[in-house]
Amino acid sequence: MNRTLVAYFSASGVTAKVAQNLAASIGADLFEIVPETPYTDADLDWNNPHSRSSVEMKDKSSRPAIVGGVESIGRYDTIFVGFPIWWYVAPTIISTFLEQYDLTGKTIIPFATSGSSGMGRTNADLEPSCKGALLKEGRRFSANVGTDELKRWAESIGELN
Repeated sequence: MNRTLVAYFSASGVTAKVAQNLAASIGADLFEIVPETPYTDADLDWNNPHSRSSVEMKDKSSRPAIVGGVESIGRYDTIFVGFPIWWYVAPTIISTFLEQYDLTGKTIIPFATSGSSGMGRTNADLEPSCKGALLKEGRRFSANVGTDELKRWAESIGELN
């Protein structure tokens, strides 16, 4: 039985590709975090302070609704969580996903996609959403990261099972 999950949110398809390659390279199950209300291009306009993503990211208590969930999350020991970097951190929809589960005893490993922004305060912001879990330091990848690099990174963390 597979004990590793790769869960991801992707607004433009970039994170989806990286997550799919990561899951395939390490033999993990894959789960897409789908917003109940899909994001439009206008929603993602970070130059507009009134866009949906700008409003959500300014309000750290924002928890955008998601569709569905992971069945039997208890079977996973390690959960890689992928997302695009928004305002130097994870989008608040990632907290929506994490907070719906009992993560006690699990290892959470964030990974992100971004053209240039680093992980910023991602772990500090995600920590409250990972109650009872070990939150490991994550890594940012570019859109064209290869599967070999993803596999080496995942194996270097030492949590694969």
